Amino acid sequence: MQSKYRGRLFTVVLLSGILGLAGCGKKEQPKGPQMGPPEVGVIEVKTERVALTTELPGRTSPYLIAEVRPQVSGIIKKRVFTEGSDVKAGQVLYQIDPATYQAAYASAKASEARAEANLVPARLREERFRDLVKINAVAKQDYDNAYAALKQAEADVASAKAAVETAKINLAYTRVTAPISGRVGRSTVTDGALVTANQPTALATIQQLSSVYVDVTQSSSDMLKMNRSIASGLLKRDAAGQARVKLLLEDGTPYPVAGTLKFSDVTVDQSTGSITLRAVFPNPKQMLLPGMFVRAVLEEGVNEAAILVPQRGVTRNAAGQPTVMVVGADGTAQPRPIQVARTVGENWLVSGGLNPGDKVILEGLQKARPGTPVKAVPFQAQPQSAPGAAQGPPQAGAPGAAAPGAKPGAAAAPAAAQPQKK
Repeated sequence: MQSKYRGRLFTVVLLSGILGLAGCGKKEQPKGPQMGPPEVGVIEVKTERVALTTELPGRTSPYLIAEVRPQVSGIIKKRVFTEGSDVKAGQVLYQIDPATYQAAYASAKASEARAEANLVPARLREERFRDLVKINAVAKQDYDNAYAALKQAEADVASAKAAVETAKINLAYTRVTAPISGRVGRSTVTDGALVTANQPTALATIQQLSSVYVDVTQSSSDMLKMNRSIASGLLKRDAAGQARVKLLLEDGTPYPVAGTLKFSDVTVDQSTGSITLRAVFPNPKQMLLPGMFVRAVLEEGVNEAAILVPQRGVTRNAAGQPTVMVVGADGTAQPRPIQVARTVGENWLVSGGLNPGDKVILEGLQKARPGTPVKAVPFQAQPQSAPGAAQGPPQAGAPGAAAPGAKPGAAAAPAAAQPQKK
């Protein structure tokens, strides 16, 4: 009995000694360094002078355009211009057969001569009867008849002169001339073709391209906003009150010469709710051709105290309202709703909610929690990617590619090595 008790006591003492030795062998682990507040990149809000622009689609049209049509009928004897060339106002383009009009002019001249010949005796008869009626040598009725014959002869002369002038004009119309200076297009008729006066089909079209119009459309709501901003003084125009316009060509290259906005239409298109604006551009090198699609960059005005915030710093809250994170005076991150008017490049134009001097967080938003302390440092823009760098996200299965559903920035685990075949 005593031996069994002594055995148990020995076992307890042995275990206690082992545990004591194990406890003595453990060293106290040093505590890790205390983590400070997260570092965030911020920009300080300030006001600046910003020229506000609107980019609108448009089409070019010629400054002047004239369709050439014959004013008399006849056969085209000759086309006397080169298609696609520049012509001057008054330059002959077509020659219509003038034979019949020359004959009509000669006939009119002959009728004029006959009328003038008949006028001479009528005038002499009226003069004689005027003297005789004074002495009662002839009846008063005879003088009245002579006076009426004179007036009729004078009217015949005037009518003949008008007929001569008409024949002369028609003869001149056989030489179809350019009504304006410009570039003439293709001819729709050839030599020997029959043309008629005022026919619906034009013989050719002349367009003046030294300047061109650009017609663009803008929604009526945007026009109202712009007018309100100008009336309130938020936007300012130049001294002349004319808005400058720049062009982007079809391939995206800028047109080197600026234009001016001439007028806006006075009627809103009921089907689209937009109005037409017309700008004029100098075209000295005739780079702009009628019908080209362009994008007009319209200078609406200048905001002298604009607040711009990069789009990367603006998020939407649950209600869909634009929100930014700012660093408060106590050094904590604070969400702040803002009002935005429009985009300006890669920035939002802020119309309310921010004041000069506010610090907006742009980098480290995922580390900033509302009400928690943060360490604000000036935001440094990331340099552009080097030329030749791979574009787009890493492909699935590529080294460093994140697995679907992984946290942002987490790299995929390296693939297990495939066993080699024996």
